[in-house]
Amino acid sequence: MIQATLHQLKVFETVARNGSFTRAAEELFITQPTVSSQVKQLTKAVGLPLFEQIGKSLYLTDAGQDLLVTCQDIFERLNNFEIKVADLKGTKQGQLKLAVITTAKYFVPRLLGSFCQNYPGIDVALKVTNHQEIQQRMLENKDDLYIVSNMHKDIDLKSKAFLDNPLVVVAKKDHPLAEKENLDLEHLNDRPFIMREHGSGTREAILQLFDRHDISVKVKLELGSNEAIKQAIAGGLGISILSEHCLISEGVSGELTVLDFKHFPIKRRWFVSYLAGKKLSVIAETFLDYLLEESSKIPFPETSILAQLTRNNGRLHPLRPESRKVPN
Repeated sequence: MIQATLHQLKVFETVARNGSFTRAAEELFITQPTVSSQVKQLTKAVGLPLFEQIGKSLYLTDAGQDLLVTCQDIFERLNNFEIKVADLKGTKQGQLKLAVITTAKYFVPRLLGSFCQNYPGIDVALKVTNHQEIQQRMLENKDDLYIVSNMHKDIDLKSKAFLDNPLVVVAKKDHPLAEKENLDLEHLNDRPFIMREHGSGTREAILQLFDRHDISVKVKLELGSNEAIKQAIAGGLGISILSEHCLISEGVSGELTVLDFKHFPIKRRWFVSYLAGKKLSVIAETFLDYLLEESSKIPFPETSILAQLTRNNGRLHPLRPESRKVPN
């Protein structure tokens, strides 16, 4: 293994991660024969096969799996060393790997914009996905920090709450219930409903509420995007339950409204989390501190647009602001 080079290890890790010599070559901007040659030389240094080809699929051998874990550890340590050196020089430079749930895209890019202006030497790799995939990314230790609204009880995490994330019932402005106040949940029974996809934290919260109150809706569509759901609502396909933060861009002239239901908003929070055994890099710690400090400045829907979305015969209904407070 002393004969193995960092370049060979990087090529091997890229092949293992992509499951393909061709995709690895594309990612590394080298030719496929070069990839094959580097893996062949590394295999000779190890003295055991690293991959096995079954049909058209590429699989890691036991030795290959162990080497992959070793490579990931080496690269993470080298990256942290580079960050520490930069910090000792009085600069912040390196990469921040951040994974966030879909709804967080309504405020995270703005935070990242100001963060990167303050620290121009930092590059950010941002992954936006649902809770199910984020849980898988946690198990594979793919990121530095995670922004979620569900605590993953099966994974040992360190988490800090930093922002409220209430869920509300959203409908088209001309919906028959739009002029009603303090509605019982029974009014949702058998109504056309647009549901988030499996693996979504919002979906889980909705189903828990419906189960507690024996509510049965007619699911017309299952969609994996809040924007797609908003378009479906505007198209008259049904009602849905969304985070208030999804509505900031709607404005008074928009096509959607918030229905005034009992038991709403559903009280949730956003958390920033990282693996309990993970030693955060200087950059990750810097962003964590920045996030906790700047989150108090994020516009909250009820203080901007949300109250204007809930009108009844020209009167403003701010949806019981005293219920907005989420306990620590």
